[in-house]
Amino acid sequence: MIPGSDTGSGGTGDGDGGNGGEGGGGGRPGGSGRHGRQPKKPRSFWKELPLLIGIALVLALLIKTFLVQAFSIPSDSMQNTLQRGDRVLVDKLTPWFGAEPERGEVVVFHDPDNWLAGEPMVTPNPVQKFLSWIGLMPSAEEKDLIKRVIAVGGDTVECEGTGPLKVNGKALNEPYVYPSNTPCSMDDQGGQFKITVPKGKIWVMGDHRQNSLDSRYHQNDSSGGAVPVDNVVGRAVVVAWPPARWATLPVPDTFDQPGLSAALGAAPAALGLAGAVPLVMWRRRRVVSGNSGVSGVGTAG
Repeated sequence: MIPGSDTGSGGTGDGDGGNGGEGGGGGRPGGSGRHGRQPKKPRSFWKELPLLIGIALVLALLIKTFLVQAFSIPSDSMQNTLQRGDRVLVDKLTPWFGAEPERGEVVVFHDPDNWLAGEPMVTPNPVQKFLSWIGLMPSAEEKDLIKRVIAVGGDTVECEGTGPLKVNGKALNEPYVYPSNTPCSMDDQGGQFKITVPKGKIWVMGDHRQNSLDSRYHQNDSSGGAVPVDNVVGRAVVVAWPPARWATLPVPDTFDQPGLSAALGAAPAALGLAGAVPLVMWRRRRVVSGNSGVSGVGTAG
């Protein structure tokens, strides 16, 4: 009896154990989910490297296209502000928002009318071409120039004798001009001039005045020596290389002198006059109308 009871109890126990096993089995898969499922191993660096390089190249291309691009200085025409071999960073973002070049800025622009004819051109290798295309090094193929903006559309700029250079009748104080150079050049090839810059264009000159073939010497071109604003790539804002020559390129104080922007200075007055005329006419009509009414009442009475 006792063994049988033990067997029966054992059987019942087995049955309970089976139920418990089912419950436990229900828990085990869950437990397997918590402890048995292995976390994903992180991808190896070498597998992610191509993706990282691709992202970096895309970002570099976007930065070059829309934000900042490096340019190399190929000549001495902007000495001593810029030296041959300097690398400058050019702001390409603000022109996207409609900003136009202003007096005193150093700008990079596309060759407007074959100014670089006869200049030696460096032929880059395929690696240099690729790095230039994505913006990691200056382009050696693009026909771009760099000069200082002296006058903008509507300005009158003139050089007489050795100077000073004048814009809208105001003499410029130009400490950035190359030492031993004069602001104006005494020659009959373009150094002596008086020009009104057409709208939508700029007048540019190099800081090394006696060693710069700039707007002065292209007055016989289709644009009269002025550079179309649409040709401007952007403003050079900093000398980035070599490190020893790192410097910003601010607008000189002489371009902030009062009265330099003659056309701009007259604009507010003209707008004010245009707005005042209708107001005065309206007031006069009210006065006349009022006087007529009083006269009528008086007569009627």
